[in-house]
Amino acid sequence: MSRPDPVRPLSEGVVLPAAVLPDAAPGQILTRLAPPAFLPFIQLARLDRPIGWWLLLLPCWWSSALASVAQAAPPHLAHLVLFLIGAIAMRGAGSTYNDLVDREIDAKVARTKARPLPAGRVGVRAAKIFLVAQSMVGAAVLVSFNGFSIGLGLVSLLVVAIYPFMKRVTSWPQACLGLAFAWGGLMGWSCALGGLAWPALLLYVGAVFWTIGYDTIYALQDIADDSIVGIRSTARFFGPQVRLAVALLFAAAVVAIAGALLFARVGGGLAWAGVLGFALHLAWQVKTIDPQAPYVALRLFRSNRDAGLILFVGLAAQALLAAAR
Repeated sequence: MSRPDPVRPLSEGVVLPAAVLPDAAPGQILTRLAPPAFLPFIQLARLDRPIGWWLLLLPCWWSSALASVAQAAPPHLAHLVLFLIGAIAMRGAGSTYNDLVDREIDAKVARTKARPLPAGRVGVRAAKIFLVAQSMVGAAVLVSFNGFSIGLGLVSLLVVAIYPFMKRVTSWPQACLGLAFAWGGLMGWSCALGGLAWPALLLYVGAVFWTIGYDTIYALQDIADDSIVGIRSTARFFGPQVRLAVALLFAAAVVAIAGALLFARVGGGLAWAGVLGFALHLAWQVKTIDPQAPYVALRLFRSNRDAGLILFVGLAAQALLAAAR
């Protein structure tokens, strides 16, 4: 008879197999069916945590759909698919790079010490090769767009490169993450129209505030460990005022996104219904925040996929309606 997988207790009394990370999405078919040798690389790329690539993808989709509305054209399906592939590849590459930089710190934090690099389940050389392979997929996607967008995409790598170091020098590493993860707010418009304009810039600003807000919620899980290790975050910075701070960040996101629609001269109700649904979802998150409950924070963080999809569906539906007239 085979021995059961070892288990690792969590603070809430939940137990997981040792190879399963505590913030992995439950019921992952990919991790259940993958050969054991593949699992560390699945985890390096965060494929067991798809929320990451969703949050990277959604500003791309918002921006592409907003550009379609401005052109009175249907959503650009080829661009949407390319953004999907690129988001998965570059989220994986960015996460692998982050884990290479943070492997010593991750070994000291309960939530991250079982990751492949600090746990010794994959070597540094293999992780670097994997990083290059994922980056090549992202590069293949990028070069399929116009020249302006290729240059714009390359500039984003500067922000990605410095992000892992920000938590060591500032209490606002979430702002740097926002600058990186919101970049799609520029890319969707640029790929469709070959340049930038106020709607794209405002959408980007809104996505930055949204990212800072949801990542502050995510950082609530690590406050105790971060204070011991000396890692800074907006969750620690805001302290007991974290709910108010997230509310202000989310409000700024909604205002900026609404401004993007105004500058794009979006008058249709479907797009504005998407903005309203997005705002109501963010308000629900603020009301539900509980700094003392890490699993509530993780659930709220993951729910931002749904918030972002609500906004995208409104914009895409508006584009379809405008194109049909």
